[in-house]
Amino acid sequence: MSQTDKDLVPRWYVVHTYSGYENKVKTDLEKTVKNRELEDYFFDIVVPMEEQIEIKDGKRKTNLKKVFPGYVLVKMIVTEETWYIVRNTRGVTGFVGSGTDPIPLTEEEIRQMGFEVPSVSIDVSVGESVTIIDGSFKDFVGTVQEINKDKHKVKVLVSMFGRETPVELDFSQITKVV
Repeated sequence: MSQTDKDLVPRWYVVHTYSGYENKVKTDLEKTVKNRELEDYFFDIVVPMEEQIEIKDGKRKTNLKKVFPGYVLVKMIVTEETWYIVRNTRGVTGFVGSGTDPIPLTEEEIRQMGFEVPSVSIDVSVGESVTIIDGSFKDFVGTVQEINKDKHKVKVLVSMFGRETPVELDFSQITKVV
């Protein structure tokens, strides 16, 4: 493995694990990083999860489910040492890539997974009127009640059946009323 300056940029890599070992790999890797004081090389270790709502016997139950069973995402700087540590963590079968060279995820792949979405600015503020341009409430006009820049969501109060109802929408689903 050659070491160039571009390798010193942290990137996301996909690590393949034995099924069911994802959380163990994450925990063990975090301990090793701390013990060997390699926090400057490892930035994030993630087992992607999503909420799954299950309705059983009329009761609503929320479960967390692994999005990619058998995989752990690691944001790291690859060096001989960091590669070796990840590769030799119990439960890891290898990096996703060709042979000894792990291949980082592309910006597009990271975006599609919902990680590190670049900050999006929105030209509306709380109290302003917006038109909903997409989704179930298309063509409704409402008032912005809340803006969550981290999640790229807005809460809009829409008048339905004579009462104000809060609706959560993506930034892309609204436009400012001019």
